[in-house]
Amino acid sequence: MSLRERVAITGIGETSYSRNSGKSVLALQLEASLKAIDDAGLSPKEIDGIIPYSNSAVVAEDFITNLGIEDLRFSATTPLGGASCVAGIQAALLAINAGLCNHVLLPIGRNGSSAGRIGARVQQMPQFKVVGEFEMPIGAIAPAQLYAAMARRHMQLYGTTSRQLGEIAVSTRHNAILNGNAMMTKHITIEDHQNSRMISDPLRLLDCSLESDGGAAIVVSAAERSKDMRQRPILVMGIAEGHPESPSSITQRPDMTRLGIAKASPKAFAMAGVTPQEIQVAEIYDCFTYVVLCQLEDIGFCKKGEGGPFVESGAIRLGGTLPINTHGGLLSQAHMVGMNHVVELAKQLRGNAGKAQVSGAELGLVSGYGDMGDGSLAIMRRG
Repeated sequence: MSLRERVAITGIGETSYSRNSGKSVLALQLEASLKAIDDAGLSPKEIDGIIPYSNSAVVAEDFITNLGIEDLRFSATTPLGGASCVAGIQAALLAINAGLCNHVLLPIGRNGSSAGRIGARVQQMPQFKVVGEFEMPIGAIAPAQLYAAMARRHMQLYGTTSRQLGEIAVSTRHNAILNGNAMMTKHITIEDHQNSRMISDPLRLLDCSLESDGGAAIVVSAAERSKDMRQRPILVMGIAEGHPESPSSITQRPDMTRLGIAKASPKAFAMAGVTPQEIQVAEIYDCFTYVVLCQLEDIGFCKKGEGGPFVESGAIRLGGTLPINTHGGLLSQAHMVGMNHVVELAKQLRGNAGKAQVSGAELGLVSGYGDMGDGSLAIMRRG
């Protein structure tokens, strides 16, 4: 049985984003969840599936208790780091298609800025146990240090430049400034990027995503039920996840420039029945600028090694052939593990993304990138 267009995004919700929310992680998730449920035109009691973020202390029982859910029929987690949100949509699709539930809530909330730095958090995640044993003792502790080797290898193989990475940072910041709910609102130039301090060669400060407090959530519903709901449904046409070779260590894989999304992409496009050239807007997971460039290649928007010239051409800017990260992304809006990317794609396809709206956008995609290169990809269209 085909899984194409069996579910839809029917509700979206976000909190404000900041460096110090003053709220608990649970409070942030509940706030975003209630907004998403209301946006869908549902009551909390109608939620019968929950997929909480796996790297949070919040569990499904917290939502049952606080939202008054009377009959939760499905719960799960998708422990793929930044690929978790899109992979969670796939899990919701499977549960709904199996007849287990009708409306699945996917919440994210974190105090990623006020509650401690990323280097300390990743050391507690089981996905990092291999690098924790063999690479962290020699100084590769934070993600920027772990991922820098990928960017340097791409530069050596294909001539990719730091200025090309800077184009991703600059265009993303421009989009964030158009967003009424973004942490970074100051214009930057390529020279600003080049003058920002080195974090882990070749990654500079402006190549790195934010540390953020906030919450975001979506509701995934059965497609047949979405027709009568409050918002125009955003149908999931194709979806897949993929894992790279040597999934626990970047430096030990045969090709450091190929991510798990290279395996997911052809599956998602085959399910959707479209090609990368038909995509009108893309929300690409952007923990670092290089990860964006590599995903653009692995998804199929350009050939391997051509990501630098592709972004430098202006293709990814608003008005370009493939506008990306129209909300400001993790680089300039907020780091919500990619759930804000899913929310933004829904806004774009609804046609209510404000000043950053891509004119006529009816078909788009959202990607996820997690840990050492896990990938997830969802292709959606306006219902």
